Amino acid sequence: MNLSLFRCPVCSAPLAREAGSYLCPRGHRYDIAREGYVHLLPPNRKHSKAPGDDKDMVAARARFLSQGYYAPLLDTLEQAALRYADESPVLLDSGCGEGYYTAGVAAALRAGGGGVRAAGADLSKFALRRAARRDRDSEFAVASAYRLPVADGRVNLLLNCFSPMAQEEFRRVLSPGGVLLYVVPGPRHLWELKEILYNSPYPNPDETVLYGGFTHLEIYPLEFPLRLPCREDVEALFHMTPYTWKTPREGADRLRALSELAVRAQFRIHIFRRDP
Repeated sequence: MNLSLFRCPVCSAPLAREAGSYLCPRGHRYDIAREGYVHLLPPNRKHSKAPGDDKDMVAARARFLSQGYYAPLLDTLEQAALRYADESPVLLDSGCGEGYYTAGVAAALRAGGGGVRAAGADLSKFALRRAARRDRDSEFAVASAYRLPVADGRVNLLLNCFSPMAQEEFRRVLSPGGVLLYVVPGPRHLWELKEILYNSPYPNPDETVLYGGFTHLEIYPLEFPLRLPCREDVEALFHMTPYTWKTPREGADRLRALSELAVRAQFRIHIFRRDP
């Protein structure tokens, strides 16, 4: 049996991975889905029957990312990870989705040499089906960012792209000196899309929030143009964002009339170090 990066969500004991399941010393067993992920979210912590992003949103994001539109963001994250990782990286991607960034960053670390352990956690089983198929060398689990099934101080590099900033939980699972790469949208991220969807769009907040227990090291600003040449990719971008739930009908109708779209992506990558 191989010792997992995950721990038992019931008793917090270490988990070992064997053929077809994860097992803790107290006998709690968790079956591994055929795609390769494990469900570590106890029923009493679920807020719905199928928490997280639904199948359609996951499919839209998978289509969009597979076209390479956000490759510059992935490249930047890989460079940051290589810069800040220690000799034996232990990577956790909280809110990993389909594993696009997890797999890319883990592959860059593995190519850099040294032993690398990597895992991703997300609420959506639909996303994790894709993540586990994408990266067979990493572990993936259905879990909440606010109750990560990971031991204290087990991780030294934590990735969080567009997901909740679970400050206390991130500090718990990071080792002292461990690094958090936190990606948020810039103030005018996808502004041209928002102009189509809304009559009076407003920019995202552009601020550096200081979190207790962390030292803010730097910000990587990143901006690049996107040209979506077909209606399918325009629709994929729309449906992978929260705008798909918040857009008035007339805005959605304007978007459906488009056969292509030029838009700019804008991100802020905040780098934090966990204090001793």
